[in-house]
Amino acid sequence: MATVKEVGGYKVGNLIIEGKTKQVYDVPSMPGHCILLSKDRITAGDGVKAHNLTGKSVISNQTTCKVFDILKSVGIKTAFVKQIAPNAFLSKKCEMIPIEWVTRRLATGSFLKRHPGVKEGYRFNPPKQETFFKDDANHDPQWSREQIISAEFKVNGTLIGSREAELMSKMSVLVFEVLEKVWQTRNCALIDMKIEFGVDGDGELVVADVIDSDSWRLWPSGDKRLMVDKQVYRNLSTVTDKDLDTVKRNFEWVVEQLDHLVPPNDHLVVIVMGSPSDKAHCEKIQSYCNELGLRSEIRCTSAHKTTEYTLEMISFYEGLNIPLVFIAVAGRSNGLGPVISGNTDYPVINCPPGPKEDLQRDVWSSLNVPSGLGCSTVVYPETAALCAAQNIALTNYIVWARLRGRRLGFFESLSKTDKHLRNTH
Repeated sequence: MATVKEVGGYKVGNLIIEGKTKQVYDVPSMPGHCILLSKDRITAGDGVKAHNLTGKSVISNQTTCKVFDILKSVGIKTAFVKQIAPNAFLSKKCEMIPIEWVTRRLATGSFLKRHPGVKEGYRFNPPKQETFFKDDANHDPQWSREQIISAEFKVNGTLIGSREAELMSKMSVLVFEVLEKVWQTRNCALIDMKIEFGVDGDGELVVADVIDSDSWRLWPSGDKRLMVDKQVYRNLSTVTDKDLDTVKRNFEWVVEQLDHLVPPNDHLVVIVMGSPSDKAHCEKIQSYCNELGLRSEIRCTSAHKTTEYTLEMISFYEGLNIPLVFIAVAGRSNGLGPVISGNTDYPVINCPPGPKEDLQRDVWSSLNVPSGLGCSTVVYPETAALCAAQNIALTNYIVWARLRGRRLGFFESLSKTDKHLRNTH
């Protein structure tokens, strides 16, 4: 490629590194950042097979940017900042960890060669994970977790130890499971994928590099014969212009499908309070809903005092024909939750507001409901929002991914604190 002076309005500095399919440039005006510029190049077999493929740089960059936008939207830490040109994006500058993390749902490809006797299509639950040391000269040998830890990589000042290896392992599975859910919405099976990690200038471990059609196996309708990933190119014994056109059309199809992955927003959590005095409690529930990416509304009605209005409200929301969850906030004799539950088939969650000295009686009022009603009862506003999110997550991959990411967050924060304690005592 010719010398590059400017990309997407950014003046580029030194070429940091050049790979088989991309170049990475410094950005003098933005310390701590770099530009990843894709090439019109497709390779396989550690670069032994390689061809120019006009338009691939744009296709690969579009794929990567769309995927990273999805990962960022659910709270996964990445180096990606934004797309700045058809064939380039802006990224945090990272020092890369020389390990590829491969996550598999089905046994296929090289896994079968390394494990003779395993039938193709064997399903891994949980997903199978493998790691490979990046070394083209030795064909990226498979490494164990123990080898990664024993290598004692020092990356941007961070020692890659057992905690960092476990965090990368968990993040890899999370990325796979999120994208697996995403592709299911297009009736396409994500079979396996590889990702890489880096450590940014703040010492954060992040998903880095690129994620495009070179990174995964995708089988529309779960049918291997319909594969649309780079395996089509790998399988070619000879490569004609017609073959390259087929590969390019497959990659373009992937981008088109990603264009249809509009984050679902067709749901609503209706927080219903039985008295204006419950507003602060409801606003706490709503703030937790916001953190989880839930749409919510706060309404006020009394099942005892304005029964007809309550029933009209329920009917209005049912008429929206979208996934709904009702959260009933009422103390004393809680008629609100049971009345809503008795007149809708959507989930109803009771969350009595207190005060603390009355909470035990209020909770009992919410628990002791008539037979035939399925409303549940929780005490804390956060728990109410989480229960609502788990219901919405059944049909909404964004909310599901946020919940899934919370579990990783618990491990990351607690293990970080534990590591700090061990290093200071």
